Parts: sequence; C-alpha cells; structure tokens
Amino acid sequence: MRRFDTRRQSLDEIRAALRRPLLWDVPVTGRARATLDRLFGPGTTPLEAVRRILDSVRREGDAALVRWTRELDRVEMPPGELWVGAERLQAAASDPSLASLVPPLRAAAAAIERFHRRQAPAPVFEESAPGIQVGWWPRPVRRAAVYVPGGLAPLLSTVLMGVIPARIAGVEEIVVATPPPVHPGILLAARLAGADRVLQVGGAQAVAALAYGTESVPPVDVIVGPGNLFVQLAKREVVGIVGIDALAGPSEVVVMADGEAPSGWIAADLVAQAEHAPDAAAILVSDSEPLVEAVLAAIERELSTLARGDLARSALEAWGAAIVCRSLDPEGVELVSTIAPEHLEVVAQDAIALAGRVRSAGAIFIGPHSPVALGDYAAGSNHILPTNGTARFASGLGVHTFVRASAMVHASPRGLAGMAGTVQALASAEGLEAHARSIAVRLEADDRRGGERR
Repeated sequence: MRRFDTRRQSLDEIRAALRRPLLWDVPVTGRARATLDRLFGPGTTPLEAVRRILDSVRREGDAALVRWTRELDRVEMPPGELWVGAERLQAAASDPSLASLVPPLRAAAAAIERFHRRQAPAPVFEESAPGIQVGWWPRPVRRAAVYVPGGLAPLLSTVLMGVIPARIAGVEEIVVATPPPVHPGILLAARLAGADRVLQVGGAQAVAALAYGTESVPPVDVIVGPGNLFVQLAKREVVGIVGIDALAGPSEVVVMADGEAPSGWIAADLVAQAEHAPDAAAILVSDSEPLVEAVLAAIERELSTLARGDLARSALEAWGAAIVCRSLDPEGVELVSTIAPEHLEVVAQDAIALAGRVRSAGAIFIGPHSPVALGDYAAGSNHILPTNGTARFASGLGVHTFVRASAMVHASPRGLAGMAGTVQALASAEGLEAHARSIAVRLEADDRRGGERR
C-alpha cells in the first residue's frame, strides 16, 4: 500500500495522488484489449466498440444480440432462448443444490425490504394560496432492468438490491439482465426478489436491447446496476433514451480509525474490499502511526490465507493507501469528505460524531462491529452506491430511482383571480404576452358570467 503523512505532505498533494481516473480513461489491456483488436480492429477504443454494438442492436435487433453473445461471451444463444424460460426460473426455487442459499437470501431480502419500504414516497397535495392547490404525485416507471454482472463472482446480492426497491416502487415489469451462462443462484435470487423475467444477455448489447428494444426485448424506462467498462459506457450512451442510476466505477472503501481501533478487524475490511477486483481501492486514514503499522502487518497475514489473495494484493499495491494525519477531526474528516468514498467505515471513540461531520460518502458504517460486508449483504441498506467521488452529488440506489413525480396544480376561479396579477406582471416582464393573455381570457369569461369567484 502507498504511504502518506499529512505532517510531511499537504492535503492537496495527497488528494491528487489518490485521485482515480474515470473508468473510461483507464488503458485497456490484456484479454479486453485482445478482444477489441480481434473483433473491431487494432487500436479500436472501448467507446468506439460500444457505439458499434449499440448501433448494430438498434438496426438488427435479436440477430445482433445472438451474434455479440457468440463473439463476446462464447455462448451460442438461439433467438428464442434470449429469455430464461419461466419453468427454469420457477425450478430454481426448488433446486436441491441451491437449498442452502434459500434461508440467507430470504433473510437478506427481508432486511432490504424493511429498509426500503421506508423510502416509498407519498403524494403531497396542499394549498399554496387561497384557492390554489399544488401537489407532487409520485408514480413508478413502467419497466425497469437490473443489470447483474457475470465475471469473477455471481452477485446474488446485487439482484436483491436492484429488484426489491423496484418492486416496492410499484414497477410493473422488472427484468434482470445478466451474461450467459446464467448462474443458478442468480435465478434463485431473481425469483425470491420478485423479478418478472431474466434476460440472459450481457454487456453493451444487453444495455442496447433494453434501451432501444428488439423483436424479443421490450424497451425499459430505467436501467440500473453495476457492470464493467463496456456496460458503463453503454449506459452513458443511452442516457436520455432511458434513465440510469449512475455510472459505476471500481469499488472502494475508506476506513477512518483512531489508535484504539482493532488492527486485525481493520485489515480484514481493507482486504475484503480489495478482493473485489484488481482496481478496487482500500484506504486507511488514521491519526495513529502505530495503528497504521499494525494494520499493514495484519494485511500481510490476511493475504497469505485467502484464495483470492493475489488479486487483493494487486489491488492494494495499485490503489491501496495508508494515510497518517495529525487529527481525525478536522484533518481526517476534511480528507475523507473530499475523497467522497463509496463506503466509509468510522472506527473511533467518537465515531457517531465523526461520521456526522463527513460531508460526502455513499454509505457510512459506524463503529467496530459495522463492517461494509453487513451493508453488502444483509443490513438492509443498498450496496449499489456512487463511486469515484460521485457521492459529492449522488445517492445510492433506492425506491426513488424507479419513481418520477408529476407536479399537480388545481385552481378555483377565486384562486386564479388572486394570483392573476403576479403571473401577468412576471409574464409581461419576460415579454411573453400570450402567457399573460391565457390568464386574462379566463378572468374576462368569469366576469361575464358574473357572481362570486370561488
């Protein structure tokens, strides 16, 4: 892990060193580079490839989905099998090989449901002036898709985190999209969470199908969920055609800890984040140099016992950091607020107060017994969170992601008359004569009818 010390380096220098490139600015290497060169020509950028995939799906529909699934996922998928069959989806719930997963999935789903039900927005309708009622009427989108990555691990928990808030919002049809071959645990989680269908298509081609629609795939209104570079680029390209939750980058955690924090626990949490992927970030911020040294030693012990230890080590070497600061407050708080991490753990004597002073973080875990893994799976909060500093202006996924609201206005003749002068004066000041006239014609008609305006 990289080492920093605010006694010798300024906060600005540390921030600059920790700044991560945007996902699409990271050079593509290895297998992804070879695939781009093979399918699209040497030197093709990820964005160029994604645009070609999107365009082909828009023009060719299912045929393009079949072709890209064969080329990118090495799976032969006949057009009639793009969707997981209803019988196969239903059978997952009674599959004996998955029986041990049912209790933990049900427990996690129940906690997620309880938490997110509190987020359900209620309509508001109230009088803003005599005779004028205004309201806010939340309504769910009709169709939503939850993208669940394939790759290194089957993210069963992501299915729950995406589908359950959509169902609570009242979305009419909820689709899970995931690359083939679909892990049976994904099907079980989709069934338990309440998804309607599972599309066994991944990557940019799945985003294209969900945004534009094909012969077999109806277009959705919102696409949510994490994914690799190509999925995120595709989501960015279709914004405006559909809504999205966010553009997700690599996962990250910051642990802010004082000298009394248990070093072994902190090390375990940093390594847990690093095992996500080689580009995951794990950062320790502490006012205690002895704690930092103890955590670094404990990390080495952790890595030596993990099956994914090499992967976690590469992430820690590239993106890990240990920062010694003069104080957790205000210096540590200021640094963490600027980083605006996806996950923040606060392990200190005054953890609640410190957490309350941090301006920006996707999710905050307070105290030594609150590791990020709780939120990842079963505490009830959502783990689809803003990354790479976007917590400065964005929130995690929730019921609100699947809801849009209509403003409502109802005026009586008396209410219109009472507000007419204000509206006409402002319309005239803006030179919008027809706006003012739309008020005047109603007042004139009411005057001709006579009687009291009510």
